Amino acid sequence: MIGLSAVYALAGLMFAAIALLSAADRTNARRWRNTAFWGLFAVSFLGGDALGDLGNGVLVLVMVAVAGLGGLGQSGLGKGSPVTTTLPEREASAARLGDRLFLPALAIPVVTLMGTLTLKGVMLHGQPLVDPKQVTQISLGLGVLVALALALPMLRPPPLAPLQEARRLADTVGWAMLLPQTLAALGAVFALTGVGKVVGDLAATYLPLGTPFAAVCAYTFGMAAFTMVMGNAFAAFPVMTAAIGLPLVVQRFGGDPTVMGAIGMLSGFCGTLLTPMAANFNIVPTALLDLDRNAVIRAQAPTAVILLIVNTGLMYVFAFHH
Repeated sequence: MIGLSAVYALAGLMFAAIALLSAADRTNARRWRNTAFWGLFAVSFLGGDALGDLGNGVLVLVMVAVAGLGGLGQSGLGKGSPVTTTLPEREASAARLGDRLFLPALAIPVVTLMGTLTLKGVMLHGQPLVDPKQVTQISLGLGVLVALALALPMLRPPPLAPLQEARRLADTVGWAMLLPQTLAALGAVFALTGVGKVVGDLAATYLPLGTPFAAVCAYTFGMAAFTMVMGNAFAAFPVMTAAIGLPLVVQRFGGDPTVMGAIGMLSGFCGTLLTPMAANFNIVPTALLDLDRNAVIRAQAPTAVILLIVNTGLMYVFAFHH
């Protein structure tokens, strides 16, 4: 049975290649720090199960130390000069291929969706071919491989170009690439340590939550606010749902848990649009395009506020429709 370990192995091999290519790049004055950081990240994917909780915790602390030695800026790991294709070669390829350039990129969501819908029922020798609990993540990894298989014969790049481009992206974004993963892990830690109960007690003490509308406002705006702190709505969801969503919206006032969960997550995404902690959305684009650090957040802020208000109204109307 194909499990999530296959996706971890694929990611680990990619980061190991990034580390090795960085070690060979003398144009990066911080190449050994860069190599150590991405090499340790590769170890976490390839050998995380063997290291155990303590070993992985120590590994993360070492990675923090390695990145911190270069300062808190995204350039702390240095930036190399990957050798891929030249600008004239890319322009000629774009003119030749036109809109077909989008095919590899579109293959990723298409394969992911098809795999999610179909692979659960595929059996091999009486056993599921793919772990039913991880079918979406495995389909995403398969989509990446399919996209690569389409892109290589179409673009005909140098053999190491895919890995060199991955290294260029890693160097551009820097340690911020790890924020989504680390913040999601932090959310799980908060949920296990009872932070949701503490937040719920504080809300009950200091907020007037005697009506369904007040409870809904506390939940939706709390989801957005906690997401801004955590940088990840998936990390905020278990905390705020345990604190306000389930005990107040559902249990006290009889709200529909399906509506509460769905719109609550959307409310958290409104917070994602407003925080630099959501690095993969708000920091990566500015780093790649050399924009002002807060340019993306400023552009998204009006939409985020309007959607948060709309989500609050929708939850109040539909969660208590009965």
